[in-house]
Amino acid sequence: MKLKLSALALLLIVITSSAFIAPLVKPVIYKVDLEKSTLTWAAKKVTGGHNGTVNLQSGSLQFEGKKLNGGNFVINMATIKDADKSAKLEGHLKADDFFGVDKFATSTFVIKKVTSGTGNQVNVTGDLTIKGITNPVTFPAAVVWNADGSVTATADKIVVDRTKFGIKFRSKGMFPDIGDKMIYDDFELSIKLFAKK
Repeated sequence: MKLKLSALALLLIVITSSAFIAPLVKPVIYKVDLEKSTLTWAAKKVTGGHNGTVNLQSGSLQFEGKKLNGGNFVINMATIKDADKSAKLEGHLKADDFFGVDKFATSTFVIKKVTSGTGNQVNVTGDLTIKGITNPVTFPAAVVWNADGSVTATADKIVVDRTKFGIKFRSKGMFPDIGDKMIYDDFELSIKLFAKK
């Protein structure tokens, strides 16, 4: 009888305490719509600059409720385009001087940490891999929930130091005497992701 009462008391304690524990929210994966999403790039040199696009190959965002807490995307480096449609520049960007597309067909970004900002703003930190080299990158982004239940995630300015990924062509940091042929080490990415369940 004592054993039954003890077991009953223990069961009551477990039930009562579990009532005060917040239920775990299961992460939900949203798949990136590759047709609607865009990724643009911009790079500067002493005498001007270039910009263009590159396509995503795949991507997903992970949420707990309405909170972004993970995700990743894969960039198809063979699709890099110059806005001025210079075949020469596109070929050079795909060559070993820059992204070495024959050997490194894709680049990736994996979200490691997301901290909340004001309103729909967040700060995203993740691992960017270019030419097989991985470095952490942090940038501000906005996450907006759409009326149809889909989500739009936008980062207008992701600054990347190309030299950290072994891209040293005409870098002043690497070649201080290069003069006006210098290309700035930093380039910028801008990404707009549309994702849905």
